[in-house]
Amino acid sequence: MTVETAVALNVIVDNLTEMIGLFTDVALGEGLAPLLVAAGGILIVASVGVFGVLTLGAIGSLFTSD
Repeated sequence: MTVETAVALNVIVDNLTEMIGLFTDVALGEGLAPLLVAAGGILIVASVGVFGVLTLGAIGSLFTSD
């Protein structure tokens, strides 16, 4: 692993930890912020799940005969 790679990974880890802190501040905020964060999370999980199942079905259909 080169020094440049280590520096890049360090920046990514630092950004991820900062992002988690920012999302936590928003999720624990006042008003509708916690509800909006939860609704956004549900939408993301549902869409990734649907497209994941569709992708697995498409891959499965490549290896089966009609």
